[in-house]
Amino acid sequence: MRKLEFGWFLPTRGDTDDYGEPLKVAASFDMFRRVTAAAEAAGFEYMLVPVGHQCWDAWMTSALMIGATRSMRMLVAARPSYINPVLLAKMIATCDQLSGGRISVNLIAGQSEQENIAEGVRWNKEQRYEIMDEEVTILKALWTSQGTTDHTGKYYTLKQAELTPKPLQKPYPKFYLGGGSGQAWELSAKHSDVHLFWGDTVAQVAGNMKVLRGMAAKYGREKDLGFGMRLQIVCREKESDAWAFADGLIRNVTKERQEYIRTYYAGSAANQRVQELARQGDLIAPHLWTGLTKARPGAGIVIVGNPEQCANTLQEFIDIGCHSFCLSGYLHDEECERFHRLVRPILADRNPGRMSV
Repeated sequence: MRKLEFGWFLPTRGDTDDYGEPLKVAASFDMFRRVTAAAEAAGFEYMLVPVGHQCWDAWMTSALMIGATRSMRMLVAARPSYINPVLLAKMIATCDQLSGGRISVNLIAGQSEQENIAEGVRWNKEQRYEIMDEEVTILKALWTSQGTTDHTGKYYTLKQAELTPKPLQKPYPKFYLGGGSGQAWELSAKHSDVHLFWGDTVAQVAGNMKVLRGMAAKYGREKDLGFGMRLQIVCREKESDAWAFADGLIRNVTKERQEYIRTYYAGSAANQRVQELARQGDLIAPHLWTGLTKARPGAGIVIVGNPEQCANTLQEFIDIGCHSFCLSGYLHDEECERFHRLVRPILADRNPGRMSV
């Protein structure tokens, strides 16, 4: 049985407790350091560092946050075709060596077609997944080769490529992926250590896990692929206070903002699923709320409730085989402390020996 691991989110575009108003906390080094330090003190094992046109650069931010922490692992997003794979392999291996093995890679093909076009990415979604597959294949070859590496593919050709340094983690850092399309699942089955599902019903996630295990079996990896959840959380000692705060997150969100979220990220299968769940109602389970999907793209399903209710919801996903939980909440330095104080002890009691101290 896998150890449970918990990750937190670094809001590199800024932080807020009201999506209908200007950001309450601007992005800055001090804010990043405060959130990262709070998450590390709260026992979170890794920090998800996002990418996107509104975010600060993930690699530079991660490098600085590694220097500001002792044990926190950075889960850094990598997108296909943005960085030459030989250079990317060197960057990741260097970060891994300098951090003492505290780097992991989050594979993202890009949520928004408009953003890809704006940034000069000429490849369509199908091609981006092909490129990502080829890039990860190159990374793994460079990291494990004892000599030079040759590669002849559709998008890259390498002849006697050499890499120094090699990663500290053996055979290489862990890969995560959170896409919802068939191509994303195929890539995850082939390459990922952890597939992160966005919020969904427990039954749906259990079914998806079964399918992905079958896909991983084609590559002899059915025992290598682990599963996790990417979720938001609003926990308060009183359930009524949690719901009041959750409602406040979207109280001032305009119709224009909601339409922007719906259309700008329409090309993402994972976003399509989240929006489909939201159309079915505000709740997909007693304490899984879809309301935040009106205000933000991506993983907008929120666990809302008191400590026992939040722990119960997470435990349902643990019981079907999820072991990694990448969470976020508002404000990020405050909510991670509440999770540590109110929810983590309950989960530790229910899962003896599976959580770090």
